[in-house]
Amino acid sequence: MSGTNSPEAVKKLLENMQSDLRALSLECKKKFPPVKEAAESGIIKVKTIAARNTEILAALKENSSEVVQPFLMGCGTKEPKITQLCLTSIQRLMSHEVVSETAAGNIINMLWQLMENSLEELKLLQTVLVLLTTNTVVHDESLSKAIVLCFRLHFTKDNITNNTAAATVRQVVTVVFERMVAEDERHRDIIEQPVLVQGNSNRRSVSTLKPCAKDAYMLFQDLCQLVNADAPYWLVGMTEMTRTFGLELLESVLNDFPQVFLQHQEFSFLLKERVCPLVIKLFSPNIKFRQGSSSSSSPAPVEKPYFPICMRLLRVVSVLIKQFYSLLVTECEIFLSLLVKFLDADKPQWLRAVAVESIHRLCVQPQLLRSFCQSYDMKQHSTKVFRDIVNALGSFIQSLFLVPPTGNPATTNQAGNNNSGGPVSAPANSGMLGIGGGVTLLPAFEYRGTWIPILTITVQGSAKATYLEMLDKVEPPTIPEGYAMSVAFHCLLDLVRGITSMIEGELGEVETECQTTTEAASSPTQSSEQQELQSTSDQMDKEKVSRAVWEEMVNACWCGLLAALSLLLDASTDEAATENILKAELTMAALCGRLGLVTSRDAFITAICKGSLPPHYALTVLNTTTAATLSNKSYSIQGQSVMMISPSSESHQQVVAVGQPLAVQPQGTVMLTSKNIQCMRTLLNLAHCHGAVLGTSWQLVLATLQHLVWILGLKPSSGGALKPGRAVEGPSTVLTTAVMTDLPVISNILSRLFESSQYLDDVSLHHLINALCSLSLEAMDMAYGNNKEPSLFAVAKLLETGLVNMHRIEILWRPLTGHLLEVCQHPNSRMREWGAEALTSLIKAGLTFNHDPPLSQNQRLQLLLLNPLKEMSSINHPDIRLKQLECVLQILQSQGDSLGPGWPLVLGVMGAIRNDQGESLIRTAFQCLQLVVTDFLPTMPCTCLQIVVDVAGSFGLHNQELNISLTSIGLLWNISDYFFQRGETIEKELNKEEAAQQKQAEEKGVVLNRPFHPAPPFDCLWLCLYAKLGELCVDPRPAVRKSAGQTLFSTIGAHGTLLQHSTWHTVIWKVLFHLLDRVRESSTTADKEKIESGGGNILIHHSRDTAEKQWAETWVLTLAGVARIFNTRRYLLQPLGDFSRAWDVLLDHIQSAALSKNNEVSLAALKSFQEILQIVSPVRDSDKPETPPAVNVPVPVLLGSISGPGLSRPFVRTDSIGDRLGRYNSSEPPVVTDELEDLNLWWAAWSTWYRIGSESTKPPVTFDKLTFIPSQPFLTALIQIFPALYQHIKTGFNMDDLQKLGVILHSAVSVPISSDASPFILPSYTEAVLTSLQEAVLTALDVLQKAICVGPENMQIMYPAIFDQLLAFVEFSCKPPQYGQLETKHIANAKYNQAEWVALNYVPFAERSLEVVVDLYQKTACHKAVVNEKVLQNIIKTLRVPLSLKYSCPSESTWKLAVSSLLKVLSIGLPVARQHASSGKFDSMWPELANTFEDFLFTKSIPPDNLSIQEFQRNESIDVEVVQLISTEILPYANFIPKEFVGQIMTMLNKGSIHSQSSSFTEAEIDIRLREEFSKMCFETLLQFSFSNKVTTPQEGYISRMALSVLLKRSQDVLHRYIEDERLSGKCPLPRQQVTEIIFVLKAVSTLIDSLKKTQPENVDGNTWAQVIALYPTLVECITCSSAEVCSALKEALVPFKDFMQPPASKVQNGES
Repeated sequence: MSGTNSPEAVKKLLENMQSDLRALSLECKKKFPPVKEAAESGIIKVKTIAARNTEILAALKENSSEVVQPFLMGCGTKEPKITQLCLTSIQRLMSHEVVSETAAGNIINMLWQLMENSLEELKLLQTVLVLLTTNTVVHDESLSKAIVLCFRLHFTKDNITNNTAAATVRQVVTVVFERMVAEDERHRDIIEQPVLVQGNSNRRSVSTLKPCAKDAYMLFQDLCQLVNADAPYWLVGMTEMTRTFGLELLESVLNDFPQVFLQHQEFSFLLKERVCPLVIKLFSPNIKFRQGSSSSSSPAPVEKPYFPICMRLLRVVSVLIKQFYSLLVTECEIFLSLLVKFLDADKPQWLRAVAVESIHRLCVQPQLLRSFCQSYDMKQHSTKVFRDIVNALGSFIQSLFLVPPTGNPATTNQAGNNNSGGPVSAPANSGMLGIGGGVTLLPAFEYRGTWIPILTITVQGSAKATYLEMLDKVEPPTIPEGYAMSVAFHCLLDLVRGITSMIEGELGEVETECQTTTEAASSPTQSSEQQELQSTSDQMDKEKVSRAVWEEMVNACWCGLLAALSLLLDASTDEAATENILKAELTMAALCGRLGLVTSRDAFITAICKGSLPPHYALTVLNTTTAATLSNKSYSIQGQSVMMISPSSESHQQVVAVGQPLAVQPQGTVMLTSKNIQCMRTLLNLAHCHGAVLGTSWQLVLATLQHLVWILGLKPSSGGALKPGRAVEGPSTVLTTAVMTDLPVISNILSRLFESSQYLDDVSLHHLINALCSLSLEAMDMAYGNNKEPSLFAVAKLLETGLVNMHRIEILWRPLTGHLLEVCQHPNSRMREWGAEALTSLIKAGLTFNHDPPLSQNQRLQLLLLNPLKEMSSINHPDIRLKQLECVLQILQSQGDSLGPGWPLVLGVMGAIRNDQGESLIRTAFQCLQLVVTDFLPTMPCTCLQIVVDVAGSFGLHNQELNISLTSIGLLWNISDYFFQRGETIEKELNKEEAAQQKQAEEKGVVLNRPFHPAPPFDCLWLCLYAKLGELCVDPRPAVRKSAGQTLFSTIGAHGTLLQHSTWHTVIWKVLFHLLDRVRESSTTADKEKIESGGGNILIHHSRDTAEKQWAETWVLTLAGVARIFNTRRYLLQPLGDFSRAWDVLLDHIQSAALSKNNEVSLAALKSFQEILQIVSPVRDSDKPETPPAVNVPVPVLLGSISGPGLSRPFVRTDSIGDRLGRYNSSEPPVVTDELEDLNLWWAAWSTWYRIGSESTKPPVTFDKLTFIPSQPFLTALIQIFPALYQHIKTGFNMDDLQKLGVILHSAVSVPISSDASPFILPSYTEAVLTSLQEAVLTALDVLQKAICVGPENMQIMYPAIFDQLLAFVEFSCKPPQYGQLETKHIANAKYNQAEWVALNYVPFAERSLEVVVDLYQKTACHKAVVNEKVLQNIIKTLRVPLSLKYSCPSESTWKLAVSSLLKVLSIGLPVARQHASSGKFDSMWPELANTFEDFLFTKSIPPDNLSIQEFQRNESIDVEVVQLISTEILPYANFIPKEFVGQIMTMLNKGSIHSQSSSFTEAEIDIRLREEFSKMCFETLLQFSFSNKVTTPQEGYISRMALSVLLKRSQDVLHRYIEDERLSGKCPLPRQQVTEIIFVLKAVSTLIDSLKKTQPENVDGNTWAQVIALYPTLVECITCSSAEVCSALKEALVPFKDFMQPPASKVQNGES
């Protein structure tokens, strides 16, 4: 007021007052003198006051009654002009606050009169206003009068006045309350004792109130009375009043001055007692009214709801709830329930609209909503107000769709709902806005044919009402279509926004508080601990309470919200609206998640999920995934049924993608609209931002995403990111360009979503993993039984999640890999492939990730990471195993050096590959192994070396790919070489490890168990290697066996010296003999079926074309290898305790091999036998092809550079063992050391030799094609062993042994050979050559006889046995030995290409034997044993056979040799025989000899036809030699010789002297030549002995003479018969034999006469002569014969007779002579 206090202002006021008074006096001069006078006196008064007082204004105020008086009188004149002047002046005084209380009262009374006279109404109002606003002098009665005055002016006929009055009333009411507020402000500092107000009903109990407060109280109380149509207490003089106005005033007071009611109990009392009942009463018509119900049915007519009142009531209610909720809890419950009721479908449209507006006002006040929840919903037996509000909104929205609004039919079909339900194109009707020529669709909701536009009604978050502000409308306004829907929609959005932001804000505070307190509590000082704990517990309680409220709020509202939002989402055709709905659903879901309200969270998520998928599609997926899904259930909430409406089928959305549904059965296509895509993005957003609270609903989210990804055709790419698949993904996937541009974004968000999983806490992460796993399980179920493309979403995302969470991989590794392993076992190949891809990628990433601490220090983690790789080994699908192995290969390449304890796992993976798993798998695994062996042996722990050996060995056993097996054997060699080079370090490390394990085992009290235990660990490693190679040596494939065998023996040979001496025992028994046993067993049981080809086009040599033959090779190799080790390492083996037992076992193996029915094996066995006996036999050329070269090339144990298969580095040994071996270095056979002179060993060898010999040469009982007959080289080798063996055992060699030997020699020589081998072994028949076997046999005997020769006396008794043996061989010349029952052919008749058995040509052998016999006899004829055992007789007996056969002998040389041998033997033997004549030891020999001569000289065999004359003569000369022997060696000693023998000889000579001819000759054989020389010789000998004077006994001479006369007699007969026949035959020639015979006789006669002439005459008997002469006539008779030959013979016979032709002498003379 400084303006009115300044001197200028005061001066101006005084001037104005004076001029006003003057003007007044002028106006009233004529008509109203009193007024004039008063005015004039007033002027004086003013001047006086101004002159006397310094404080002019205060003085004026004191005298104001007088100063005002003239003006009041002026007003009393009721003259308009005067009145106006006066009122203006009064107002000026008021404005300078110079009016006292009394003056004011007077002014008011004056104004009242003016009012009653209806004068200057506007001026009056102005004056009242100035009066009341400029100061507070008007109180109590005068105040009430002023207010009534304004009210009354409000109800005049004049509109302007009415309105002005209304405004004035409003202002005045405000002023009254402002004064009260000011008064309170002034008294605020003085603390009063509050007087307790009794809750009495005395409405005037206001004594306690201060003046302004009292006025305000009275005023408010009367306003209530007036609205209630009751008489006022204070506002006396009111004539009329409207409820609408009253309600507006009440509302403004309540709204503007809430603190008055809250601070003063009296006012609170008014609110409770007056306002609320009033409101409730006024609401009644609205509650009772039902739209469309006829009034006649109800007894009393129902009052219709009145828009102006109803709307104002709602405004009041809004204020009450907003400002005084805490005072009026119960009343508000009623108000809110009413609000909810007003939304019912049967209420008028306008009522519903204003109710929604009111509710909107509440929805933007989350704190208020929270209070509702606390006060009602959380109290027992109370209405669930908050829930009802939300549900009512939901029902309201539904009702708008279900019942088209009837308010204004004109607009119901604004957008022309044409049948297609799609956007309406031109023409643009009222519902369309044409913008820039284009036609755009109004944003709207559309559902089941109901189309409701969305109006923009309010700014988000503020509830600006439209109809609640229509205070000037009396009739209900028409509500545009969509208005109510839009408001309700915003209610929902604001409600959600408010609640969530409020709760999340508080939650955030709580969390930060908790953090700070826990931080504080974690490091408190001793003293402050107590209070910290206190505050923490308070905090906890507070949080508990808050949390209960939050949960209740959410629980109360979620059902309704969800029902409404789902429906709106389905109906929305506007992108922005959809976005808002989705945002609301998302925030609610996140909030529920944060509060841990699973059901509601899942429900909201389900709603978003359903929105993402095509209609009807959703149901199948989501209903299976969660039980809590709200598909079509209805929730009953306090009697109200909230129906969940499932999505409508017709869509008004643009279709942006068409794809295949993800289902087991192929179905048609499904369409995705842009709204689906929008929902999908929301879903992604939800998962991305709120993943931590999703928990189990990850399943929903991911299931939906999976289906969408499937429909959109996104496929996983490396690392698990989803990329748009190829355009030709499916015939049915169609994407618009809009989506095509969106896809990369979506796939990006998808990836980001899983990347963000690294920020989730462990529990949430587990939820995510579990969800992905279960999703994946479903996908797996779906993919069973068909080979359709499976959904790989879950697997891909598991991979992605794993990769981004590597830093804490331990917590999710097991569930993650456990599931992926299941996926890897799935029958669907694509699914499997991805499972494996994911698993291997994770393992590789895990190993390369920079963990803290690093893997090298965290072995547990490393093993954990590698474990799934091992687990994959149990899966049988080859593609998975391939991935597994590729992974191993990559791990090796990148991580190989740092695997450390992971090696056993990695090696285990390689080793787990089984035989049946396909070539490529094995090849890949093998690549890994090769890499390990070439690069990583030095980096792995030595304890793993054994595993490497096992794995390499197992690859050797794989039979898929021969090359791999062979290469793996090479690897084993490389490994052994590595062991050899790094021996010392490996040994140290292994020993250390062993000690540690031993200690552990002792602590646990268990026995340390490992293979080959007692041996030291390094030796065990070698033994494992040997054992592996040993297994490979019995592999089914020959090439593998061969390679393994060579490697095994090479490595034992090259590196065996590293072993401890004691370990050799194990090598021999557990490795070598074990191997031999297995090989022997396999070989003996091997199949004899012919193998056509060796796989592919490999031809197999006939020597390897059965399994048996292939095994034979193995047996050969193995036996040779073992024998070589025995030989070269004997100095190591012999000191071992059981060398002799080992020797026996080895001999046993040699024996069984030698006796095997396979030439190759048996021969090789003998070679090995020779080797261990250290007999190195020369290899004959003819034997070479029989044995594979491997056997013949012993691995030399040389110093210097040894190179085995695959060994490129020479290495040199310089230890003492090497030096010992040095002596084997030379090419000569090793020196036989003393150590071997262990007789037992040699005798064991002899008995083995004997067993081999006797078994192998024993003829089989039956024969067929398959009968096995030992080969010549075998037998040769066998026999060749004997001489060397004999050298060691000769001291103990006795007759029994000789007997045994003889049997074997005999049998060996008897064995035939097969016709196909004969050309190689047999000389051609004509060459007289021995086979090597025969030579060996003779050599053996030769060795023996030489030994006997130099041996002691007692050995000589063996001579006869040797003779027997040899003679047996001699017999072979004529009678080849029988081999059992086997039919043998003579070699000349055998056909080479047939499997026949051919007897050897034994002739040369027999002949050689004969020569040996003769030689031997020449040496030993006088030996006692030889004499005693009748050796000579045996020789003769043996020779008798070929001699008697003569020409029938297989070979002509035989009998010739026999004759010459006989002659030689007899020339030595006969003198011995004569010497021992008396002893009778030779008695039996003589008859034998006689028979032999007889059989030879008069053989039954006929000489061959082709015998030439010369040959015949040569043969004849042999006969002659025999006769000469008789004449020189026998006959002269006749007196020492038995008589019978001599007689036999004479008879024989007699027989020979005439060659008679048997009559049985056939015509063809007639050409037999006559042995003339022989006959002659016989005659001569006969005659010599007959007529010799040496004849001792007359008997002998008699025998001669007798023989002679017999001869002559026979000649006579032959001649006679011939003459007879000749005569009878006439012209025919006689038979050839007869002619021959006669010729013989004639020759004999001439020979006889010659002999007789040569003999001394006294020795010839006279009788003989007579007989000779008597032949003459007969001879003469023959002259007539026709045969020329006979004639010439006759001539020769007749000629000698001339000697008889002499003149006859006298008898006397004759007698004398």
